[in-house]
Amino acid sequence: MRAQQGEVHAVIGPNGAGKTTLVHMLSGFLRPDSGSIVFGGDDITGLSAPGRVQRGLARSFQITSVFREFTVLENVVLPIQARQGHSFRFWQSAMRDPGLTGPARALLEEVGLGDRAATRAGHLAHGEQRQLEIAIALATNPSFLLLDEPMAGMGPEENRALIDFLGALKKTHGMLLIEHDLDAVFALADRITVLVYGRVIASGRPDEIRRNREVRTAYLGEAHA
Repeated sequence: MRAQQGEVHAVIGPNGAGKTTLVHMLSGFLRPDSGSIVFGGDDITGLSAPGRVQRGLARSFQITSVFREFTVLENVVLPIQARQGHSFRFWQSAMRDPGLTGPARALLEEVGLGDRAATRAGHLAHGEQRQLEIAIALATNPSFLLLDEPMAGMGPEENRALIDFLGALKKTHGMLLIEHDLDAVFALADRITVLVYGRVIASGRPDEIRRNREVRTAYLGEAHA
């Protein structure tokens, strides 16, 4: 598999295909048994998850992973503070630092949560928590994003807004997208790889995937054939 800057490379497949395992390996939470992972021309197979973040590789999680007792703004300030090398012992003063809160508020506006900055993250709707996760990932200043089912739990309007946002974001970021919502996949993806039981059965442009007989038989079904 090869994913490039300036494009959305989607990975689809049935439950148990190995999609989330793939993201775990790319982000450093699991080590592959064989093969290598190359990012920006460097072999990062042995690099830790934090080390990969420092290189510009960030992920959002399939299961919401925000700090529920923190406010929405605090959740985004935290990775900005870490990126800039500030000590977490001075948390309260950090929240009064416009050099930290300003970029955090700008990110919240980008993902559609500007009016929720003072809300505790645990009080957000599920779809809003997914939006917050993307803001947290962006706060690490990545060049490439690993997005694990960002549409999960979202309503139709939230879906459309996120599709528009990610479509604009790919101009400056590469993205690997794991997503069950095929309408979103075909709206966003420049390339699609299909996994079935850990095996790549097809990879190509969306129109090529639609026409692929093995993909239609194994996964897409007549609704998307």
